[in-house]
Amino acid sequence: MDSLHNLTFFDIYEKNALYRGAVPAIHWETEDITHSDLFLQTARLANGLKNLNLPSGSRIAVLCKNHPVFFHLLGAASALNLVLVLINRRLSADEVSYIIEDTTPSLIMCDNEMAEQAEALTESFSCLERCYVVDKNDTNFLNLYNYSPLEAPVSCRPTDPFLIIHTAAMQGKPRGAVLGQENIILANQQIIHTFGLDETKTYLNILPLFHIMGINLGLGILQAGGKNIIQEKFDPQKTLELIQEQKVNLFGSFPPILTNLIDSMEDCNYDLSSLEIAAGLEMPDTAKKWEACTDSKFWTMYGQTETSGLITFAEYFAKPGSAGVISPLANIKIADDFDTLLPVGETGEILVRGPLVFQGYWNADELNAHTFRSGWHHTGDLGMIDSEGFLFFKGRKAEKELIKPGGENVFPAEVEKAILEHDAIKEVCVFGVPDPKFGEGIKAVCSLNPGANLTKDDLIKFCGSRIAGYKKPRYIEFINALPKTEDGAIDREKIKAEYT
Repeated sequence: MDSLHNLTFFDIYEKNALYRGAVPAIHWETEDITHSDLFLQTARLANGLKNLNLPSGSRIAVLCKNHPVFFHLLGAASALNLVLVLINRRLSADEVSYIIEDTTPSLIMCDNEMAEQAEALTESFSCLERCYVVDKNDTNFLNLYNYSPLEAPVSCRPTDPFLIIHTAAMQGKPRGAVLGQENIILANQQIIHTFGLDETKTYLNILPLFHIMGINLGLGILQAGGKNIIQEKFDPQKTLELIQEQKVNLFGSFPPILTNLIDSMEDCNYDLSSLEIAAGLEMPDTAKKWEACTDSKFWTMYGQTETSGLITFAEYFAKPGSAGVISPLANIKIADDFDTLLPVGETGEILVRGPLVFQGYWNADELNAHTFRSGWHHTGDLGMIDSEGFLFFKGRKAEKELIKPGGENVFPAEVEKAILEHDAIKEVCVFGVPDPKFGEGIKAVCSLNPGANLTKDDLIKFCGSRIAGYKKPRYIEFINALPKTEDGAIDREKIKAEYT
């Protein structure tokens, strides 16, 4: 296989080790890990995994909190042409089981908190040959590093599967978006260009490294030769201490991260003068307050897992209400329901073309053909592009209606399915409403079967036993009957207009 025109993350790690060897690449707990050490650890792990005789294209499931092993695995998988299945730790046990069934990984890497669940999965699924615990003295895992560094990486194509990240359920099932190394490397280059990243910059990993934006920013700063500060999970006081101590320049944010940080700043004086950019999703009042408190800029954006992350960027107040300007490596158009491209200023579906578009959904040929029809990736999102190239997000198409509590993706259909499993529920309509803490909240309007009794708290608890906690409705209303359209279907638009 021709590798002349290929570039892998293993290559990038090696280059950084050669030319920035003594410079810190990662700060973890109290330790700095240099670019040389990162490459050496990654090369040893790669050889350890190679000695397991995994065929090219084999999947490795990752069920972990933020930890340096993410970067080791990313580099090792790129060297061996393996595929990392990055699993959201907040998913329910049934949802995680579905992802394992869908992708049939050979190994599962977990943290100590998830070890019991991961070991149960290993017993339940014959595809899983081994379970490794990365953040305790697991001898089996540590032995993978007891090899000489890998010398001969496996050949691969830039578009070969590298990551599988499951998005919100479509057609009743979560779908694994497949990304190649080229997708991620080019997405990183856009971030480097847009945010002016180089070897002098420091990024704080608050966002989970199983999330596409966490991957984008973490690997972006690594490609630029800068420093990753890894925070295991978000804690406002610890975050502010790290920004001050490590002179952090950049971090990513989803609601309610900024609000929590602002509240914590009131209790203590922190030196946040190093901060240049916080990037993500936020409410206007919170973004304005953040900029006033820190002198840094808040950046807004638009993107999907399916577009390798971010494809529009701008300072939040460059054009209030927009999601930024189109990025250098994305071609974005607005189209009507017949895929006819619309002129500037009109609202339609956001279509994307270019090297950032993902490779398709895992095991979903029919869905891929539909998603990529007419030679464009159909995002299912509605938008308008103005004469200056700013994208304005206008909601979601009915068949791909999506709710984003705290930056996570939730389809109403998967919440409705869980609610309808309760014996007391007759009908339900789920939709997104403004939420002061998480930006967008999940609301369910329900009718009950004759004679049934059910409290809101009991229904929320019931949902939590079936789907991830962040997918549970925060707001519930019980009504006698849901309004219907002329053809007898639930009138979603009328319900949303009346009960938002």
